[in-house]
Amino acid sequence: MEVQVQRGIMQHPYDVLVKGVMRVLEANLLPDFLLRRITRTLLARSLHLGYKPNTQLQLQDLMAFINSLKRMPIALSTEKPKAQHYELPTSFFKLVLGKNLKYSSCYFASDTNTLDEAEESMLSLYCERAQIKDGQTILDIGCGWGSLTLYMAKKYPNSHVTGICNSTTQKEYIIEKSSELGMSNIVIYAGDITSFKMESTFDRIISIEMFEHMKNYGKLLKKISLWMSQESLLFIHHFCHRVFAYHFEDINEDDWMARYFFTGGTMPAASLLLFFQEHVSVIEHWLVNGKHYARTSEEWLKNMDKNMKFIYPILIDTYSVDSAKKWMVYWRTFFIAVAELFGYNDGDEWMVSHFLFKKK
Repeated sequence: MEVQVQRGIMQHPYDVLVKGVMRVLEANLLPDFLLRRITRTLLARSLHLGYKPNTQLQLQDLMAFINSLKRMPIALSTEKPKAQHYELPTSFFKLVLGKNLKYSSCYFASDTNTLDEAEESMLSLYCERAQIKDGQTILDIGCGWGSLTLYMAKKYPNSHVTGICNSTTQKEYIIEKSSELGMSNIVIYAGDITSFKMESTFDRIISIEMFEHMKNYGKLLKKISLWMSQESLLFIHHFCHRVFAYHFEDINEDDWMARYFFTGGTMPAASLLLFFQEHVSVIEHWLVNGKHYARTSEEWLKNMDKNMKFIYPILIDTYSVDSAKKWMVYWRTFFIAVAELFGYNDGDEWMVSHFLFKKK
């Protein structure tokens, strides 16, 4: 609430300015260098609002946020963000993402890595940090197009991998791909994690960039813990800010990301999940510098621009002839915004948090 009040002060002239910029943007008249400069200005403004005058006030702000999450449901607006990201067919993402269709941060071990290599590096890092071994039963929650599910099923052929994805199109893609690769150790469900029910337990549970769509982490981790035995481990990857947390809310004209791409979402603080250990206990915590995510999104943008002659017809089919240009700009702006966000302050403001938990 405090942030909303702060942002409401003298907001009208600013909103008028933002509306004007949005009209220029939607007409595809805003050059990338200027869009990036505006994005960095907005990020600086977010930091000004997020950082408090001293460490005690900073902690109080985080604790107030945590307590508010505990009064919320597991997630809000689950259908809207699903539509925002997945109403486009898989063909669009095949032209933008790497070969594994990893729709999350990759890991660039060197300056010469390609996007495909960076996908593989992060997938390998997950398996190392989650202590995956052949023969285990593994649950991949929020598995997307199965980048990690397929990777683990191939690398650990004696393991049994279960994936829960967000849409039937993702499920169909994973099933088709696993059949094409001759894999028989994969089972895929399409469903909403907030209402999904299952009686099984697993040796390892992994969640990659799903927690940012959630709110009440206590209830969510309680639910996940029911799928864990005492020997199970839970590995979580989520993006974050290093100090503070906030909601993606469509309140003002500059809340563009919340409006079109991340309705009901959360930006966790790097330490946020440490305050939700009623049902799981932390074993290890790592941070991945934001420059890896920044470069990932830059590569997505390059792929989109390179394949625009194939992508634009997809946008027409999805959004209509009249709206295709606007949504082409929106997707390009989304990738630019992600790159600028995670690249800000040399990747030391917004980044990726990795956790390893055991059942309490």
